[in-house]
Amino acid sequence: MDFSLSEEQSMLVDSVSRFIDNDYDFETRQRNAARDEGFDPATWRQFADLGWAAVPFAEDDGGLGGGPIEVALLMQQFGRGLVVEPYLANIVLAGGALRQAGNAEQKSEWLGGLIDGSRHAAVAFAEPQSRFDIADVATSAAAVDGGFVINGSKSMVLNARNADVFVIPARTGGSRNDKSGITLFLVPADTAGIGIRDYATVDGHQAAELLLTDVQATATAVLGNIDGGFDTLRSIVDDATLAVCAEAVGIMSTMHEKTVEYSKNRVQFGVPIGSFQALQHRMADNLIACEQSYSLMLWAVMLKAAGADDTSRAISALKYQIGTAGRRVAQEAVQIHGGMGITWELDIAHYFKRFSAIETLFGNADFHLDRYVALSA
Repeated sequence: MDFSLSEEQSMLVDSVSRFIDNDYDFETRQRNAARDEGFDPATWRQFADLGWAAVPFAEDDGGLGGGPIEVALLMQQFGRGLVVEPYLANIVLAGGALRQAGNAEQKSEWLGGLIDGSRHAAVAFAEPQSRFDIADVATSAAAVDGGFVINGSKSMVLNARNADVFVIPARTGGSRNDKSGITLFLVPADTAGIGIRDYATVDGHQAAELLLTDVQATATAVLGNIDGGFDTLRSIVDDATLAVCAEAVGIMSTMHEKTVEYSKNRVQFGVPIGSFQALQHRMADNLIACEQSYSLMLWAVMLKAAGADDTSRAISALKYQIGTAGRRVAQEAVQIHGGMGITWELDIAHYFKRFSAIETLFGNADFHLDRYVALSA
C-alpha cells in the first residue's frame, strides 16, 4: 500500500506547515482566541485566500476537489499550531452538509461565501438530552402554511456567535430517537425566535446554546429530503470526528516532541531529567502511542477516501485510540513538565486543554467502543 503524498498534497502540507511556523506562534494563537469572535477574521480570510477553505469541495462548487485525505493533512497541521479559526464548524460540518445535501440554489447562496471566507455557518446537531446520540432529536418542526415552525433547544453549537446561517436538524416525523423523521433546515441566524447564549470553551474556542421559539422556516429551507436528514447528519459527524482525530494526532506528536526537548534541557540532581531511565521508558511508550494513532488515522482516512463500507467502524476505532492512548500521551506530557505543565503561560497546558475537548467531542472513548462493537456485529 502506497502511503506517499501526491505533489499537490505535499504542497498543501508545506504551505500550512510554513504558515504555522512563521505566522502562527503560540502568542498569536492566544491573541486570536481572546478576540470577541474567538478567532482572527483576517487570519480566516487568509485561510480562504490560500485555498484551504476550498479544499474539500468539488470544482463545480468552486472548490479544489480534495477529500478526506487533504482535510486530515490540514487538520493535523492545525493541531500542531493549536489553530482556533473555525475550519471544523464552517468547512467540515456546515460546508459538508451543503456539499452533500444542498441543491443548486442553496449552494449558490451559501457555499461560495464559506469558501471565500465572507460568511460563517454552524450545525446545531446536539441537544441537551442527547449526549452523543445524534438521532436523539427532540426539536420539532411542524408543517404550517406551506412552511415549518421550529421549536426546541440545541447545545454546544460551534461558531454560533459568528454564524450567518444555521443547519438545524429537527423532527418532522417519528419518535424522539428514530433515525427516520429527521429533517435538516437552513435557517438564517437573524431569523426571529432564535436565542443564542454564547460562551468560551475550556480549549479557547467558542460555542453556544440555541433556544428556538416558533422559528419560521420556508419550504425552501429544507436541506435534502424531508424526514431523510439522518444519513447526511451521520456522514458529516463522521467526517468531523475523523477531522478532530487528525487534529489530535498533530497535538499528540507536538506534545511528545516538546516533552522530549524539555527533558533534555531540564536539569535535576545535576543531570538532564531525560537521562533518567524511568522517564525514557515513559517517553518511549508515548512515541509508540503517537505512531499507533497515526497509523489508525491513515487507515480510517484511506477507507473514507475509498468509500469503504467499514469506514464508520474505523473512525470509531480511531476515536477510541485517541481517547485512551492519546489521553495518556497528553497526561504524561503535562506530568513530565511538572507544575509548569498546567500554567497559562506554557503552551503545553493549552495543547492539553484542546486535546481534552477533542476527547469528548462527537463521542468519548466509551461511546465509540460501544459503537465499534455494534458495527462489528
